[in-house]
Amino acid sequence: MKSLDIHKSEYLKQFKDQTYGRNLFRTQEEERLDAPNEECGIFGMYSDSDVDTFSLSQFGLFALQHRGQEACGISVLKDGKITNMKDEGLVLDVYKEIQEPETFMGNSAIGHTRYTTAGDKKKYNFQPFFAKNEYDQIILSIAHNGNLTNAKELKAELEAEGVVFRATSDSEVILRLIQKNLDLGLRGAIKATMEKIEGAYSVVGMTRNKFFAFRDFNGIRPLVLGAVDEKTYVVASESVALDAVGAQYVRDILPGEIIYTNENEPGKLHSYMVNEEKGKQRICSFEYIYFARPDSTLENINVYEIREKSGEKIWEQAPVEADVVIGVPDSGVPAAIGFSKASGIPFRPVLIKNRYIGRSFIVPTQEMRERVVNLKLNPIISEIKDKRVVIIDDSIVRGTTSKRLVKILKDAGVKEIHFRSVSPPIIAPCYLGIDTPSKDDLISANMTTEELRKYLGVDSLEFLSTDNLKDILGSSNHCFGCFTEEYPVGKGEEVELFN
Repeated sequence: MKSLDIHKSEYLKQFKDQTYGRNLFRTQEEERLDAPNEECGIFGMYSDSDVDTFSLSQFGLFALQHRGQEACGISVLKDGKITNMKDEGLVLDVYKEIQEPETFMGNSAIGHTRYTTAGDKKKYNFQPFFAKNEYDQIILSIAHNGNLTNAKELKAELEAEGVVFRATSDSEVILRLIQKNLDLGLRGAIKATMEKIEGAYSVVGMTRNKFFAFRDFNGIRPLVLGAVDEKTYVVASESVALDAVGAQYVRDILPGEIIYTNENEPGKLHSYMVNEEKGKQRICSFEYIYFARPDSTLENINVYEIREKSGEKIWEQAPVEADVVIGVPDSGVPAAIGFSKASGIPFRPVLIKNRYIGRSFIVPTQEMRERVVNLKLNPIISEIKDKRVVIIDDSIVRGTTSKRLVKILKDAGVKEIHFRSVSPPIIAPCYLGIDTPSKDDLISANMTTEELRKYLGVDSLEFLSTDNLKDILGSSNHCFGCFTEEYPVGKGEEVELFN
């Protein structure tokens, strides 16, 4: 058997030129219903001279493709003019639609890759959002990752002042507030906006002569800063986007921090803390468990190492006698390697994925939708038949995918199935930028672990405890809301933001 270090190396290497897939057992519909879904990834770059922003933004957004697969968009600043392009589809598909790439080569660019929630697949909700002047020129463009909890009331206030909204996204509230306050200067406008909005937000943006980025006071959604050289900067949701464009990681944008350029000092990046006392570190713990790419580093913590440690920790928490450990590709594999290291039970990459399958299957019946799963992943039966198997997955949300996985293993002749989830039970929705089912649809909010074990039909079932998750992360300075129902900020109204 290959050493676990070789498995780790091969596992990480594949994402350098292929998109990262989380739980490949999920059908496209289940990715919306049976998984927490990140709503987007953001990317921005600035240089004091013209660079190939067309190619570099494409590379950066491709590295963030796992954060959203429904739509993509970019805004580019060239010669004092902002040009915008956005459409439905994957990053590479949208970029192929750009007929004249040279028009998107300038000195600054921002980009967005979006996961669209049900009923919200409208082009006017695709990002970046932009504002125009009376001459129909774009003067401001932003891309936002997160969710505002007071967006509805702020929208009503702005509408009462005569502001016209063109989308049904809370991100437009941020845009309009900055636009409204531009007479305070860019930094003043952003500061005034941050003092009004509540919730989770990481934002990149540009005017016709400035670049900026800022992050909420709890730092719930990630945002990292990198540099290609002394006068070329990159900001992105994850460090893998920096790697993709040849930028060196500098640091994470701090909670409550604004970074921005000044037209009087080209090439220099400035930093401003809106409120030192208000800034706290509460980054989403689920970024490490599930959302982020495994080769990312967030808040100086390597994501892969956290996932491998989670496998080691759940072995300590819930040991079991077994013959084989397997992980659900791609997100469950590092934890399976960690479980194997700690237990001595051999890890086998038993679930083989078809690397050429896309997301474009359109099948009319449930029976055929089930078969699509076997096109994505197929087990090596000889490795698991008549054996006691530990299956490691990142989480259990609605339970439908987990139940199908158990059936596939049983059909392959597995003797015993021991299921381990390396996240705690998800008992509450997220109101801070992640698309999760309602509490009624979260299976751990409605069943005990023993009831869920019987529902799945497995011999044992264990979840990583919240205390052990905190131990792995090294602190309690994270958001654990979906596990505890305790959030860093008020969750706001439990209604659609905009009717």
